[in-house]
Amino acid sequence: MHPRIEPFASGMLARPGGAELYWECSGNAHGRPAVYLHGGPGGSVGTGGYRRRFDPANYLIVGVDQRGTGRSTPWAIDDLDSLDTNTTQTLIADIDALREHLGIEAWLLHGVSWGSTLTLAYALAHPARVTEIVLTAVTTGGRDEITWITETVGAIFPEAWDALSRDVPTGRRVVDHYAQLLRDADPAVRSGAADRWDAWESAHISLDPSWRPGDRHADPRIRQNFATLVTHYWSNDCFLTGADTVLARAPRLAPIPGVLVHGRLDVSGPAVIPWRLHRAWEGSRLRIVDTEGHGGAIEMELTARAIDEFAAAR
Repeated sequence: MHPRIEPFASGMLARPGGAELYWECSGNAHGRPAVYLHGGPGGSVGTGGYRRRFDPANYLIVGVDQRGTGRSTPWAIDDLDSLDTNTTQTLIADIDALREHLGIEAWLLHGVSWGSTLTLAYALAHPARVTEIVLTAVTTGGRDEITWITETVGAIFPEAWDALSRDVPTGRRVVDHYAQLLRDADPAVRSGAADRWDAWESAHISLDPSWRPGDRHADPRIRQNFATLVTHYWSNDCFLTGADTVLARAPRLAPIPGVLVHGRLDVSGPAVIPWRLHRAWEGSRLRIVDTEGHGGAIEMELTARAIDEFAAAR
């Protein structure tokens, strides 16, 4: 991992629908462009730990808070009426608008968790704008992955599953039920749903022995915004369905070099997810870390090494 650095530039990019996207640049202003796409949906670039995966001497490092979250405005929970326009395709357009705003021709993409799904969707939409891809804690946004993480994995965590699902009507998808609750007119209903969703996320995220369940998001506003965006995207199958799923189109990624890093103990995202993507993506490389779950120190070191290697190869 590289030393911690601070941005040398940041700003807000106005987008259709009244959204303003927070962006920041660090590293070498004249270096090889790279963009980090954070997890969630509903996460953020946070305090900038992602920058340590890039050599600041080699890379112009771009971070962006996705629409509706982080330092971008407005938050999803503050503008529920516009949530239906917050889609994967909208985020792809946002990212490419930022690329143009910064005067970047093409860039390396690095995504973690949900950010890996968004990375893949962007690369499939704009392959000429992507030089390389590095993914960590890999997801592809498929219906089977969403069913696993919101229902099937409850067989391993029955106590947490019962707390989440006991009030869901029979025959209804759990994620659809929570997506509706988190848009309810009653603030108390939204708050209670967010608390239950946060407890579920914490319970199933990893089988890594070092993981200890607890509030994933201590701030109630962050907790509710995260839950609102996650359930919105997952109830809509990440807006990637039919012939537009990532796995269905993955062979088109063959011209783009890629590295996939994943933890064997990532029970929320089983290793079969990056395995299937790797098999469909000719030329990709897969690194499985047997001792870690959904992101870990070794995974991040391997991620940084892959990003370094791409810089050295040019």
